[in-house]
Amino acid sequence: MTITETPRASGSPTAAGSAPVEQRWTPRLWGVLGVLCAVLFLDGLDVSMVGVALPSIGTELGLSTTSLQWIVNGYVLGYGGLLLLGGRTADLLGRRRVFLIALAVFAVASLIGGLVDNGPLLIVTRFVKGLAAAFTAPTALSILTTTFHEGPARNRALSVFSVFGASGYSSGLILGGLLTSFGWRWTFLTPVPLAILALVAGLALIPKDKPADGGGHDLVGAVTLTAGMLLAVYTVVSAPERGWLDPLTIGSILLAVALLAAFLITENRVRHPLIRLGILRIGSIVRANLSVVALFGSYLSFQFMMTLYLQDVLRWSPLKMALALLPAGLIVAFGSPFVGRLIDRYGTSRLILASMASLSLGYVWFIATAGNTPHYAFTVLPTMLLLGGGFAFGFSSIMAQATEGIDDSEQGLASGLVQTSGQVGAALVLAAVTALVAGGTHGGGDFGQFHAGVNLVTAVAVVGLALNVVPLLRRRREPALASS
Repeated sequence: MTITETPRASGSPTAAGSAPVEQRWTPRLWGVLGVLCAVLFLDGLDVSMVGVALPSIGTELGLSTTSLQWIVNGYVLGYGGLLLLGGRTADLLGRRRVFLIALAVFAVASLIGGLVDNGPLLIVTRFVKGLAAAFTAPTALSILTTTFHEGPARNRALSVFSVFGASGYSSGLILGGLLTSFGWRWTFLTPVPLAILALVAGLALIPKDKPADGGGHDLVGAVTLTAGMLLAVYTVVSAPERGWLDPLTIGSILLAVALLAAFLITENRVRHPLIRLGILRIGSIVRANLSVVALFGSYLSFQFMMTLYLQDVLRWSPLKMALALLPAGLIVAFGSPFVGRLIDRYGTSRLILASMASLSLGYVWFIATAGNTPHYAFTVLPTMLLLGGGFAFGFSSIMAQATEGIDDSEQGLASGLVQTSGQVGAALVLAAVTALVAGGTHGGGDFGQFHAGVNLVTAVAVVGLALNVVPLLRRRREPALASS
């Protein structure tokens, strides 16, 4: 069963040497995109709603601040640690099957999380939801990139896809504040019916696909990669509390490095590797993965600091804080649909460069104008608009660049790789920012404790900017040298 109207060569919208073939968007094609967008929306909705509800959860279940952080970090641990395995599993076992099973697990974990009265069990459900998202996220992206032809159709689909991710996060901030007033459990229970509807629609609309040919099972690679990634993410999220020089932290870092080294050795020796390391020789893919570290790492870390600053220092309510950050999400939601056309016209490299420039300018503006009592219209709003524009330009462009020219049999691998880079990169930057903020100066209305964190976030964005400036300058120089 197929949902596309025109044939194409694997990994390419056209056969070699032929003109691009326009893909007709049928109702079924729109339906598949709708299911994929709904799941991405749920991911963003869940993360932001739970973040707003944390104080209420801690009060009712008697959880300390240390325990509360694991409601967030448990999700990150499962998500970041298993993303690569999730993407490759979809290639080997079938995207539709993996996507639907993971979505069902997500729904069940959400239901249990809304009913439990035990803190540790709640944290376990968050880990399971992160694990499920580690399979739905790369699988949804690989279904999208194999369903829509590379070029205008795929760029347009990625733009729509990005809108729902931003809309889920933005609406989750507001919805989380409203639902928490009725009880924190509603922030866990609300995604359940939405996930069930997406599951039913996915069963009806997503076409069956065959696993990749010749996909032997690399058990040693799967075990060493999963264990290494889980341990690495666990170390990153726990080190700020325990200390980077603590013997347990150093030991877990060394063990994670040893496991990942064992994985690399295994992948070079087995007949059917879990990850074909040759994919990392493609310059555009490496740049896309480094760019998403700069994008996610700086953007999410800055939002984390703004949440603390606006609530703890300026004493804003959760709802007022959510409304203050909302413009960035609205820019992404309303701007992303146009990014596909811009990619067609200007290419991914220029848009990623524009993204990094907008992010860098936003952080610099905040540092220059914030002070101890920043004016919303002069400081916070312009910053949010610049960050929203940077994320809108960057997300779709990076995802398109990370999967360009990749064969259909490795789309899950490429999708999982770029999303892993984003999640693990964000965890690394956030851990460093958290350590800097915790070690800063304190005091009512004092911005000093956040200054070092914002400086680090700015540096991360500037590195991303430099990373994308160099290739464009090199391309411009090459024609000039050739003509001379």
